[in-house]
Amino acid sequence: MDLDVFVAAHRPEWDRLEALLRRQRRLTGAEADELVALYQRTATHLSLIQSSAPDPQLTGRLSRLVARARSAVTGTRRASWRDVTRFLGQGFPAAVYRSRYWWVPTALISTTVAILLGWWIGTHPEIQSSIAAPSRLRELTRPGGEYETYYSSHPAASFAAQVWTNNAQAAAMCLVLGIFLGLPVLWILFQNMLNLGVGLGLMSSAGRLDTFLGLLLPHGLLELTAVFVAAGTGLRLGWTVIDPGPRTRRTALAEEGRAAVGMAIGLALVLLVSGAIEGFVTPSGLPTWARIGIGIAAELAFLAYVWVLGGRAARAGDIGDVEESERSSVVPTAA
Repeated sequence: MDLDVFVAAHRPEWDRLEALLRRQRRLTGAEADELVALYQRTATHLSLIQSSAPDPQLTGRLSRLVARARSAVTGTRRASWRDVTRFLGQGFPAAVYRSRYWWVPTALISTTVAILLGWWIGTHPEIQSSIAAPSRLRELTRPGGEYETYYSSHPAASFAAQVWTNNAQAAAMCLVLGIFLGLPVLWILFQNMLNLGVGLGLMSSAGRLDTFLGLLLPHGLLELTAVFVAAGTGLRLGWTVIDPGPRTRRTALAEEGRAAVGMAIGLALVLLVSGAIEGFVTPSGLPTWARIGIGIAAELAFLAYVWVLGGRAARAGDIGDVEESERSSVVPTAA
């Protein structure tokens, strides 16, 4: 594209749009229609210039012009309870549902890795001795040891808040760092599975695996699912960098990135629930079957939420992104 010719052909439209935006008086009906038409054309011009002949100065001017025009056309919009309802009832579960082909395999593979690590550690005393001294291992695994008292070492409310903060940060890191081809996500995931494998191995070698699972499962089912969803979404974002599909890489990353931000908010709420279970249910005096039952119920409720509400929203076209009216204009691309 000859940029000079393109600018000469369309500069009068941009100048006219700018003049309309500077009007102090109320626009007439014809002027408002003209403003909308010029805004749409200028947005298309901006996309063409960005993809074919990027010029920093011209791109900056048109970006500001399109932003001002969009604000004038759509008006100032404030978040409302409708947005919250749409996010919780459609956007978030749809985004989780759409990512199921990433996070479900991630969950299965990661769980298998943790179990294999636990078996390896539990059946090899020399590996256990490399982790800590025998006296230290006994202190960790004995009845009333640190693995058991960990969940009641602080007041329930502060412990739940601490757990929620740590897990939300880990999930957010998986989502944000996915842009780096997913490599940091794999490392974070491995560290989590290694910690889980060490606990499984050490407690099984002490003959107390049932106790460990009784403490882990009430909150761990939902907590690990949230981590797997975050990791799977981060890996999907990393793959988008490599293969954006029929979309331009810029458009694909914008769509998946906005969905990932929404996922971070939604998963923070999920982890808030798992943190509350870990703080109040796991260390409680309830029978083991009751504590595990609460964990299973929370997990099944989340999966039903994703598959029922999320599946319905995804089939209706919701991708977990912001509403179409809130997205930037792009040039159509051939499939």
